[in-house]
Amino acid sequence: MQTLPAPQVPVSGVAAHMVQLYDTTMSRQQLEARSGQLGQFAGVRLLTLEDGLERGIRLLEFRSGTGLRFTVLIDRAMDIADCEYRGYAVGWHSPAGFRHPGLHEYEGEGGLGWLRSFSGLMVTCGLDHILFMHDAPADNYVYKPRQKVQHSIHGRVGTIPARLSGYGERWDGERCFLWAEGVVSQGTVFGEHLELHRRIEIEAGTNAIELSDRVVNRGFYRTPHMLCYHLNIGYPVLDEGARYLAPIADVVWAAHADTYRAQGVGYQRMPEPQLGFHEQVWQHEMKADDTGLVPVALVNDRLGIGVEVTTRKDQFPCQYQWQNLQAGQYALGIEPSTNHVLGDGGARERGELIWLEHGDERCYQTSIRILAGKDEIAGSERRIRAIAQQPRDDYPELSGEFVPLRGRQPRGEPR
Repeated sequence: MQTLPAPQVPVSGVAAHMVQLYDTTMSRQQLEARSGQLGQFAGVRLLTLEDGLERGIRLLEFRSGTGLRFTVLIDRAMDIADCEYRGYAVGWHSPAGFRHPGLHEYEGEGGLGWLRSFSGLMVTCGLDHILFMHDAPADNYVYKPRQKVQHSIHGRVGTIPARLSGYGERWDGERCFLWAEGVVSQGTVFGEHLELHRRIEIEAGTNAIELSDRVVNRGFYRTPHMLCYHLNIGYPVLDEGARYLAPIADVVWAAHADTYRAQGVGYQRMPEPQLGFHEQVWQHEMKADDTGLVPVALVNDRLGIGVEVTTRKDQFPCQYQWQNLQAGQYALGIEPSTNHVLGDGGARERGELIWLEHGDERCYQTSIRILAGKDEIAGSERRIRAIAQQPRDDYPELSGEFVPLRGRQPRGEPR
């Protein structure tokens, strides 16, 4: 009787070219011999939620085969909602839940209605506005009745359904990738017409979610563009003693600077849930490694689990840290951004607002990786500290020095 070669334990340099599942490295043939479908181990499938305020939302469920599972909300900008690793919750669930976009009121509550749809591991902010409410001039849209654009907090894109382009599995030799693609269109008459082209991919047998975004101006008006990811980590990764790790070259700003020490909570080591807690936000000036990458992590040493977010400095030159440690809403946010916390008005005054002409685009690549075990946590910490040593003081001095962002003017205007 003919038998297939037995799978071998990974050897250095081999695992990267084959599928590694259950501490075993296998070829495609060996893996397929062990089941009639890949879905027994890993896969991506389309589901629909059917109850409560989530009713009618389409989502994609990814399982990488390592114990990592996450869901992508097609009807909410293809953002990531649930995320768990081997039974450990990673992504944050807020009291708002994963609300159907048809229930969303963007202009509600004086611009704070967005908070009633704010939940999940990842919430995209943009595409033409981020941060707090702001009335921006609208002369670029050449329509007299529209004298201004009234922006609510963090923009419109996060509650717009995507058009699903495709999803499934892709084999590249002996490696298997799970993927999904979609297009989110944010447009109006006499206003912006921007598209977000999003691809989410993860290699089977790994813990790294790869996100590729492309924002395109499909309209023929000169249009502003801003983008921020609200990456929200919850319990048990966030817990008492959890540590925030980042290659911080300078601590620029804090929203709570006037009461910096009043709550007894700094930026570096997390407490248990608090009562009567007021959110804290910092902007850090991050240093990139030699290839332009900026890794940031939240790690739980006691449980041996963490989350590392890696972005490109040339794509996201700014980064915020959000701490909502209030009991019942316990979360920490890692927030890469195209702009400083000075917002739309500050970006215009400083000449730092990104302007897109028809056909212009901006691309963004981000990795969200689960750190599984103390060795991976230690490796991430070494990588980050090799780039820059973050301040040891939990209450570092704030410089107020917002580094100028270059190359933001539209075509035809002086730089």
